[in-house]
Amino acid sequence: MREVSVGETLDQYKLTEVIARSGMASIFKAIDTESGQTVAIKVPYLQFESDVIFYSRFQREEEVVRRLDHPNIIKVLTPRHKSRMYIAMEFVDGISMRELMRRERPMRPEKALGYAIQICEALVYMHAEKVVHRDLKPENILATGDGTLKIMDFGIALDESARRLTWSGLSSTIGTPDYMAPEQVSGRRGDARTDIYALGVMLYEMLTANLPYMGTNVYNVMRAKTNEDPHPPTEFVKDLDPKLEEIILHAIERSPKNRYASAAEMLADMRDPARVVARGRAEHLKPRSLRALKIRRGLGFAFFFASLIGFFVFLIWLANRYPAAHVPPRKSFRGEMR
Repeated sequence: MREVSVGETLDQYKLTEVIARSGMASIFKAIDTESGQTVAIKVPYLQFESDVIFYSRFQREEEVVRRLDHPNIIKVLTPRHKSRMYIAMEFVDGISMRELMRRERPMRPEKALGYAIQICEALVYMHAEKVVHRDLKPENILATGDGTLKIMDFGIALDESARRLTWSGLSSTIGTPDYMAPEQVSGRRGDARTDIYALGVMLYEMLTANLPYMGTNVYNVMRAKTNEDPHPPTEFVKDLDPKLEEIILHAIERSPKNRYASAAEMLADMRDPARVVARGRAEHLKPRSLRALKIRRGLGFAFFFASLIGFFVFLIWLANRYPAAHVPPRKSFRGEMR
């Protein structure tokens, strides 16, 4: 067995071009030679096909998505025969949510809210089916030409209805740091409220063109999520509707118990922001500024170098204070005999 490439036929699918590549798989645009339908084929790299944990994870992703049927979730197709590991999916002719966010920074509130509502509708359905995505981010959402969003990449999804035991490695809490909930950062697997948190971060980013936590590196951001408050959205957009700010801050509460209890509750607020009661969440936040982080980091480096210099100065002083004793040359045995 070898890697597949453009121009080849994989079972009933003629591979026509590469759509994307990741660290573990390639996604091809293909034609179903039996139906003539354009599809997408996700094929893992050959070195992963013999990995039992990767195989189980890949198989589980296909099983989870196959039983989901919602207009905002990408559909998995069933080939007549499979000669190797791959997932056949509907082809979405569009762009990523990330690209949408790049084109309009920040987004108009009505547009951002419209996108967030679509995602939340999918979450309501998914969570009712006992599926938690756990890796929601702009890169895992596609937008069609008419503005319909499609959630994809269920590689680390949690299937709470699964009866069989899974490998511990498959229940890992990995995700993308900017959109990971604090409980994921702390090593817990998360639940439906983890997806609510990720959606809250995306709505925050759409409306402000910023993220709720700042840091000089990914570790500072992850640490801040578990110990500090987010920056209020109005820090970046002064005239943002307080109702929208309340929705966002409710969704990204550090403790899961303080977030929306369900995606359905968040959806109801987004569909009718006028019903939202502003509880002044932003007034009680005490975020650490990026300037403070840079100052703290600079002071840390300064302290380190000052300590290093002080250590060498001490060694020089010690050498001058206690010079080595002069030892006269030792006479040879032959000289003593004389």
